[in-house]
Amino acid sequence: MVFKTKLFKTACLSCCITAMILLSSSSASAKWQKAKGPLNTIWTDSVTADNAHRQYPRPQMVRKDWQSLNGLWEYAIRPTASLKPENFDGQILVPFPVESALSGVAKPVNKPNRLWYKRKFSVNSKWIGKKILLHFDAVDWETTVWLNGKMIGSHRGGYHPFTFDITKHLTKDTQQEIVISVWDPSQEGSQPCGKQYTTPQTHGCRYTSTTGIWQSVWLEPVSQTYIKNIKLTPDIDNQQLKVEVIYSSDASGYKIHAKAKQGLSTKDNQTVPAGQKIFLKIKNPKLWSPDDPFLYDLELTLRDKQDQIVDEVKSYFGMRKISLGKDNDGLTRIFLNNKPIFLCGPLDQGFWPDGIHTAPSDQALKYDIETMKTLGFNVSRKHVKVEMRRWYYHCDKLGLLVWQDMPSNKKTPQNKPQFEKELNRMIDNLYNHPSVVIWSIFNEGWGEFDSERLAAMVKQKDPTRLVNQVSGGLNNKAGDIKDIHNYPSPGCPKPEANRAVGMGETGGMGLLTEDHMWQKEMNWGYSNFETANQLTEEYIRLLRGAHILKSIGLSAAIYTQISDIETEINGLITYDRKIFKVNLEKFAAAVKKLQQTPPKIYTITPSSRKQAILWSYTTTTPDIKWNKPGFDFSSWKKAPAGFGTKTFGSVVRTKWTSQDIWLRRNFELETLNFNEPYLYINQNDNAEVYINSIMVDRLPYSTEDYVLVPLSKNIIESFKIGKNYIAIHCKQTRKDGQYIDAGIIDAIDYTDPN
Repeated sequence: MVFKTKLFKTACLSCCITAMILLSSSSASAKWQKAKGPLNTIWTDSVTADNAHRQYPRPQMVRKDWQSLNGLWEYAIRPTASLKPENFDGQILVPFPVESALSGVAKPVNKPNRLWYKRKFSVNSKWIGKKILLHFDAVDWETTVWLNGKMIGSHRGGYHPFTFDITKHLTKDTQQEIVISVWDPSQEGSQPCGKQYTTPQTHGCRYTSTTGIWQSVWLEPVSQTYIKNIKLTPDIDNQQLKVEVIYSSDASGYKIHAKAKQGLSTKDNQTVPAGQKIFLKIKNPKLWSPDDPFLYDLELTLRDKQDQIVDEVKSYFGMRKISLGKDNDGLTRIFLNNKPIFLCGPLDQGFWPDGIHTAPSDQALKYDIETMKTLGFNVSRKHVKVEMRRWYYHCDKLGLLVWQDMPSNKKTPQNKPQFEKELNRMIDNLYNHPSVVIWSIFNEGWGEFDSERLAAMVKQKDPTRLVNQVSGGLNNKAGDIKDIHNYPSPGCPKPEANRAVGMGETGGMGLLTEDHMWQKEMNWGYSNFETANQLTEEYIRLLRGAHILKSIGLSAAIYTQISDIETEINGLITYDRKIFKVNLEKFAAAVKKLQQTPPKIYTITPSSRKQAILWSYTTTTPDIKWNKPGFDFSSWKKAPAGFGTKTFGSVVRTKWTSQDIWLRRNFELETLNFNEPYLYINQNDNAEVYINSIMVDRLPYSTEDYVLVPLSKNIIESFKIGKNYIAIHCKQTRKDGQYIDAGIIDAIDYTDPN
């Protein structure tokens, strides 16, 4: 059983209306066809050469005059050393990457080759006398551009906008010719490329690479001196907005006028000399939040020495603050607008079966955000990818917080400068979006270098947001957040005085959905279920576990993931966005509870996380009955847990370096009045746990910190007044340290676990 919803029906209706409107498309569009791909979305068939991403691409700095160059271009794939081709291979639909079905090509390029583009365009005659800017919102990766036979510039970077002034290269001819060359070595190169891979079928967590233009290309006329960029910094404590304007050239003697509006009424307006910062007073501000994503309008007008208007742009801003603070129990929490907020959302990798890195339409971008909101989430972790600016615009408008990852790269000396350059570009590009609240620099240590220095650099560059040095990495010592990745059970790092703690990834549970998958075989999740109801119940269990861990300091929980991706079937919706894989109402209700006061925790028998607890142990293979009642383990050694070496979340009190260890400990019970008993365990890596001879199921293979594992009905029924016992066998099979410790807790109004 799977679930279709009102969101799906609305999206289908929208696609039908769009298709009807576009029946009379141009002859060029009629000739173009999408390539055959493994899977279509509900928007695939509505995409045409005339409507491909034609919305204004820069919503936070809008001018009235512009021209889209999205549409049909010519393309060619040639060896890297080849010169500009005389003949091209066919047509490609920009801005879809060449590997995608929606490009009309669906071919790989790979490191030995170069991708060429060519098209002609006309410049609006009304723009004569203006500077003409050529904007690329994102091209992956190394781009060189020629206009009318002359090279006008090059750029390296796959995720961020860049611009050329093409005015002096335009001719008097009606048609101008643009030629572009793109080289992209993908994972073989020195650049950040996230999870792109040229052979994704050989790597379970990698997906089809993106080469070439994958975001909008467009023209814009501007004055000789114009507003090049703006930087907006809200300050809710002082009830003001700081406006910094960057100009294209020396604007001495010019004036800039800024007006903040709430609907039709003006909140404040000021005129200052160009180059001076503006502080707009926003008295009694209406604060931006996921529950009420209110946005103010902003108008900027630049006047020259003769008091003539030379440039006008429109923007918007949200009055919001993200920070750390202490709750009533003295725990460090994430605060939004000076109040604690629990961040709960999905891992969002931004891949599409028909467009790869490029959503099939603006409606599709919006749909994903609406889906996350409908599921009850208040944050999206945009995972090792930077989206087109309209995605962040929709987050601003709809009220979805963004935990933004920097795309990862390989760790080599030549990679470091490019990574740092693109990290700075990402922050500059997304700075004004109120939805963006966290910068995450590295993921699980991939390509990690100088991470403490980079965390300090990012915090200095943008002190208004939280910084996550490395999500799920062992060496996370700096920044504002310490988080772990744990599949599938929920876990929580040890609370810290100056940083919030969270789960950067958890869940990852799979469900096959016939006719809605990238391929029929070789699909995977971290654990798999047969029905949507089973998957829903398991996710509700995970959400409940996160709610319990909130009691000891958990401030964020990110679930893998919003949609299936290629061979990964662990999404909450299918890759084609047609099916909800969980029960929407039950899931959203469980997410909502995370914002409520959590239960307190009663310790049934403590772990050694806070205090030394004695266990009996041996590293010599014991009798087969070692885990049975009545087994005599009096000859075993005694020492305090945890046992192992320094690793994720460990509190090592007894060194253990052999491959195997067996542990036993008795504990006494004075009551059987339990609410929700859980095993509270940190294991690295493979453990078997028995309570009163019954094996605990659902144990993770390994953990990054202490996690909760619910106890089965059989185990709970085995508890008795007086003596009970735990028996554990832990086996070390990896090279990233080893550790074992465990206790049992109950979620009820008592005390925190020891």
